[in-house]
This record gives sequence, C-alpha cells and structure tokens, in this order.
Amino acid sequence: ALRGTMKVLIEEHEGRVPHRLDELVRLPGVARKTANVVAAELGQAQGIVVDTHVRRLSQRLGLTRQQDPGKIERDLQRLVPREDWARFPHLLIWHGRRVCIAQRPRCQDCVVNDLCPSSRI
Repeated sequence: ALRGTMKVLIEEHEGRVPHRLDELVRLPGVARKTANVVAAELGQAQGIVVDTHVRRLSQRLGLTRQQDPGKIERDLQRLVPREDWARFPHLLIWHGRRVCIAQRPRCQDCVVNDLCPSSRI
C-alpha cells in the first residue's frame, strides 16, 4: 500500500499529498479515518476522525447511539462546530486515554462528570 500510494502521489499529484478527502481515499491503503487525519493535519478538516477512543467516548457521553464510524462521524458533525472538527477528536482521545479509560473510567476525576450520562450508571 505504501509503494502504491507513493506511485499515485508522484504520477497523479506531482509528489504532493492531496488535501481533498475524495482524493485521499483513492490512495492505496487510505480509508476515511486516515484521510480525515491527513486533511485535519493539513489544516483543512473535512470530517471528524473516529477512532476507538472517539467512538467510545461519543457513546458514553450520549453524543451518539451509533456503532458504525461513518454514522458516528455524521452525528458528531451535527453537534461540533466545523472550526473544531480537527481539535475535537484530539480532546476525546486525550480524555479517553487519561480519564475515561475503557475498563476503569475515573469519573471522580472527570471535568464533564456532571454532563455525562454514563457517570450515573
């Protein structure tokens, strides 16, 4: 996939990484999550990255009931202002690694405990 991506970048994009999501997902080995990461890092977020932390926290916080990453992304796009699409996943990932840990959430240390439906379970 890496060699294929390099070939496409050289032959079709003059050796530059495209900024548009539809062009990124056409690169070998690049799916929507990776394309969203690249676009956001290039300063042109066109979606919200949904990894395991974003998925888990979005569900725990009651931001979505969906299981499919694409559907979760659509739910989050309706709630999160577009200018925050690049930053939002980083905040959830950080929070999920340090406070809202998968098997042992530390609700007593959580700054959004009073807003989180899962903290009352």
